[in-house]
Amino acid sequence: MNITYHREIRKDTSIYHYLFYVIFGCVFTLVGCAKPTHKEVMEPIDVPDINQAETIVLAEDVLAELHFSIDKIDVKSGFLKTRPLSGAQFFEFWRGDNVGGDNHLQANLHSIRRIVELDITDQGGKIRIGCNVKVQRLSLPEREVTSSARAYDMFSRSSPNLQKFSLNPEQEKSMAWIDLDDDIPLATEILRRIRERILDFRINKHQMTRNKT
Repeated sequence: MNITYHREIRKDTSIYHYLFYVIFGCVFTLVGCAKPTHKEVMEPIDVPDINQAETIVLAEDVLAELHFSIDKIDVKSGFLKTRPLSGAQFFEFWRGDNVGGDNHLQANLHSIRRIVELDITDQGGKIRIGCNVKVQRLSLPEREVTSSARAYDMFSRSSPNLQKFSLNPEQEKSMAWIDLDDDIPLATEILRRIRERILDFRINKHQMTRNKT
């Protein structure tokens, strides 16, 4: 009876091993045959009945609502670029730069920042607005611990009310911002807000013209 029991156990175990190798082989095959993913590109939008200068002003307002500050602006070429803005943390509920669950998670797990670039050009009767949101993640090398004193230096001096983050000279030299994929969801949200702002602007402008006449 004991011999039969052991044989049944070995038989079940061999079946599990067989299924494991079959599943592993299928997954490996699917991964190997998968097509390479292509980088998403944010398509520009076209808006009529507004000029380039007015669009730039409205775009600045939208970026200000998202707490971006302007770094560079060229009215003639219609180019606008913001300064880097660190990703909103979970307690900063009033901010709107984390669009989608993945971006919320990434901003709370890593030190990331975003830079918005807008291209606003006149296409002969209509304005074309292109938006690109660059994402960068901070790469901070860990300090090697060779003694108990260095282990103490790994931690910054903080209090329950004030958290401080300090870097040693070696870390400051090695730290860098690594470029990640563009933030398509945020670029889509920025263009949506600009389009809505332009629509409200045109309505108000039309009403003012009617009141004058």
